[in-house]
Amino acid sequence: MDIALVLSLILLLALGCQWLAWRIQVPAILFLLLAGLALGPGSGFLNPDELFQDLLIPIVSLSVAIILFEGSLSLKLAEVRELGTVVQRMVTIGALLLWVMVAGATYLIFGFPLEICALFGALMVVTGPTVIVPMLNSVRPTSKIANALRWEGIIIDPIGALFAVVTYEFIVSISLGEAALSHSLIIFAETVFTGLAMGIAGGFTLGYFLKHHLLPEYLQSMATLAILLVVFSLSNLIHHESGLLAVTAMGMYLGNQKDLNIAHILNFKENLTVLLISLLFILLAARIDFAQLLNLGWQPVLILVAIQLVARPLKVWICTLGSDFNWRERALLAWIAPRGIVAAAISAIFAERLLTLGYEDAAYLVPLTFWIIIGTVVLQSATAKPLAYLLGVMEPERKGYLIVGANAFARQAAMCIKEAGFRAVVTDSNWDNIRLARMAGLETYYGNPVSEHAERYLDLSGLGSLLLASPYRDVNAVAAVHFRSNFGSNKIYGLNSDLDNGSTKFQLNQDYVGRKVFADSLSYSKLASLTAKGYNIRSTTLTDTFDWEAYCEKNSPQTVIFMASTEGELKPWIPADDLKPGPGKRIFSLQEPEPFEAQATETVNA
Repeated sequence: MDIALVLSLILLLALGCQWLAWRIQVPAILFLLLAGLALGPGSGFLNPDELFQDLLIPIVSLSVAIILFEGSLSLKLAEVRELGTVVQRMVTIGALLLWVMVAGATYLIFGFPLEICALFGALMVVTGPTVIVPMLNSVRPTSKIANALRWEGIIIDPIGALFAVVTYEFIVSISLGEAALSHSLIIFAETVFTGLAMGIAGGFTLGYFLKHHLLPEYLQSMATLAILLVVFSLSNLIHHESGLLAVTAMGMYLGNQKDLNIAHILNFKENLTVLLISLLFILLAARIDFAQLLNLGWQPVLILVAIQLVARPLKVWICTLGSDFNWRERALLAWIAPRGIVAAAISAIFAERLLTLGYEDAAYLVPLTFWIIIGTVVLQSATAKPLAYLLGVMEPERKGYLIVGANAFARQAAMCIKEAGFRAVVTDSNWDNIRLARMAGLETYYGNPVSEHAERYLDLSGLGSLLLASPYRDVNAVAAVHFRSNFGSNKIYGLNSDLDNGSTKFQLNQDYVGRKVFADSLSYSKLASLTAKGYNIRSTTLTDTFDWEAYCEKNSPQTVIFMASTEGELKPWIPADDLKPGPGKRIFSLQEPEPFEAQATETVNA
């Protein structure tokens, strides 16, 4: 069969899995695994070992390195300092405790040799950001829980891999008749030293090139990928399996450098990671032998129960002792810990090596790992969101608005959003505007919304859209680019500008202005003028007798600002969408002041 055609079909299938997962808000790993099982052992269409032969394991290893680097690149040390010692305990004492408990449970349930049980326990330490992040996006726990799980997921990957390396070396030393314990401790120290040294050296080198502008921007992503893979491979060459720790250290070093812009590199890595994860899960699942899966019987269910209901809760309880995590937050922390691509990839790598050493039970490492991956993902995807709701540790739905600008119109828009039952936050660097917003009872952020301070202290929970209402076009443009990853380009809305109808050389690119809202005649300057004259936003609810046509006869649709539905949505009015709202819709429009309001406004202006 043509290799190019097979790879193309796998990529198309991976796209379908990712899209389906996005539509129903569950981790894509579930559908990717099912697709791999269907293509491989299910139909025999795909045999990765025949397709890639000796290149398969190196491809898997390099892909995992890229995935780990991308995850660690987004970690900020300030976040973990704010979480205190909880995450530090979870990735050290907690990881060791989980390793021992899972290894012991595996020995009691399956009766495998202790060496194999210890290796499987090390693999189960890894939770994995590739499944944690999509699950967090679906569950939407509070930021404290989300940060703890995200940090644990990324840091625990190389630590779990390190545990697996130490266990493997322990097994090898036993098979060679060497002093197993001392040999393993030496291997542990050498692996950590090599990984950290190579990672920091690689991060320093790449950071030097970027800070001193020695590379054009279009080559920076390529340079990052090249240096990353060299660091990983060279670290592994110096010391076996130290590469995963090296790429994690390299990512954290770069991600925490001040005055280093890596946003474009991070975007490139995120897109590449989605591609690699999709392909890896399908390929690794396609290698599973159904006979081995069936031979495991019902016993994997017992392992899953032991991990989910005993080992993980005990780990979280011990690691959160003395912290400010309440019992509800601890309960959700204990429930969410799906296994991901790193566990699957490392199990495949070490299983082959142990089989060559004569450990026949090592053949069950891969199917058992996949059992736990599928079990944790399915169980937690189905139950984590209802559990978070019952425990009261969910963020509010992301239907609110962050408004850039706290001028008179922005304040009216925020009050309108608040009246509709949604969260609204206005941000401005003008203290007088912020003061008036606070006097009106609005949530505010005083400062630059794209500053490093804002990244740490601007609370975006419950906010799903961005309204650009600042009089300064540059501020709006920067905010549109900065918050695109938070809200998505389709949820960034901008006002019309008087310059938009002039020469094209004065118009901003669409990427920097968001989706144009309100009628063309309602530019920022027009809105500012009307609000200064006392115009304010009022609401009207459509009914069967007073429908949209009747509304348009009485009011000009050119003045519509927002439209709210009974389903709990609030959207800015976009004339280009040509919507015809039905009964139950609530129309917010800018109305001229009543006579007494106009007189009061004139008196104040006078």
